[in-house]
Amino acid sequence: MCDTKSCLMVGQSVPDFKIETFDPSKVDFGEISLETIKANKKWTILFFYPADFTFV
Repeated sequence: MCDTKSCLMVGQSVPDFKIETFDPSKVDFGEISLETIKANKKWTILFFYPADFTFV
């Protein structure tokens, strides 16, 4: 089970976060935050895989 700080339910907002990304057009790593995505009004799909995920 999870508490209210670690679980989200349908309809709740996702807290801001920063993640390391890879941009294939620049062939370089970078960082992006949910706040930046929202500010640019980009559609976003959040995908979480709770096990080992080999880079494809």
